[in-house]
Amino acid sequence: MNLNGHAAVVTGGGSGLGAATASLLAERGCKVALIDINEAAAKAHAAAIGGIGIRCDVSDAESAETAMTAARDAHGPARVLVNCAGIGTAGRVIGRDGPLKLEAFERVIRINLIGTFNMIRLAAAEMSALDPLEDGERGVIVNTASIAAFDGQVGQAAYAASKGGVVGMTLPIARELARNGVRVMTIAPGVFHTPMVDGLPSEVRQSLGDGVPFPRRLGLPAEYAALAAHIIGNRFLNGEVIRLDGALRMAPR
Repeated sequence: MNLNGHAAVVTGGGSGLGAATASLLAERGCKVALIDINEAAAKAHAAAIGGIGIRCDVSDAESAETAMTAARDAHGPARVLVNCAGIGTAGRVIGRDGPLKLEAFERVIRINLIGTFNMIRLAAAEMSALDPLEDGERGVIVNTASIAAFDGQVGQAAYAASKGGVVGMTLPIARELARNGVRVMTIAPGVFHTPMVDGLPSEVRQSLGDGVPFPRRLGLPAEYAALAAHIIGNRFLNGEVIRLDGALRMAPR
């Protein structure tokens, strides 16, 4: 799909991978709606790239429906959805205070997995009603998983389960939406320089980067954005999960 002139929605667009992706899509001519739980961050970045910022809790049906309506009213129906919203809360099954609180596990699943599906269902319905473009294409959905879906570490049971769910639903949704001309892809990033990692001590960030075979550093949000843009432009990419990790395979701890 040629991005120029089309409407795009990016969740988690106020920072990190989402902000970088929103910036690149705007540079390529997209009308971008940045959706984020942090409304101030979404609006600030949207103002910088000529888009719009909308507050949204992706895990809530009504909030997501309202956000998609606002995006459609501003830019028209979306041809592109990039799901970057998510959290990375860690917690051992049995910690110092006993079993992990079930609410903590549920929150990660609700935001990362259910939130991703929530946005997919709304965007897919919108895209499916559009006129077809070249090859009958009507829209593209790019999700964000993690290498934790495959190499989950100790303390990442909830996070790995949520991202494993995103990986697991990629192919069946792509198969279902194929008849509507909507492609579905997922990127599984490794360790990236995002706000989630920024909160760690510098020596820990350095150690994470040193563990990547090549290049020996943290991934850059711009590299994620570049892959997302390529996926959108390459019509033969569909139903697949792409690891973006510098050949990193996470150790148990």
